[in-house]
Amino acid sequence: MCLAVMGKVLEVASDEPWVIVETFGLKQRVGTHLVSEVCPGEYLMIHAGYAIEKIDSVEAQKWLHLWKEIIKHDGG
Repeated sequence: MCLAVMGKVLEVASDEPWVIVETFGLKQRVGTHLVSEVCPGEYLMIHAGYAIEKIDSVEAQKWLHLWKEIIKHDGG
């Protein structure tokens, strides 16, 4: 089973389609080839190192809350 994760954009590369995102304290470089222009502070759904969708900030907060509950109940 494949699972996408959500990340908040921290930095946008000036000359490449790449951004730095943060997910639960982990920072990673993500390709933005499949989404429209991205700005710091936006949320992205990420799969296999690439952003596959932009996520509205209200929706992102709902997902973050759900992930925190899953982690809390899983002993993480």
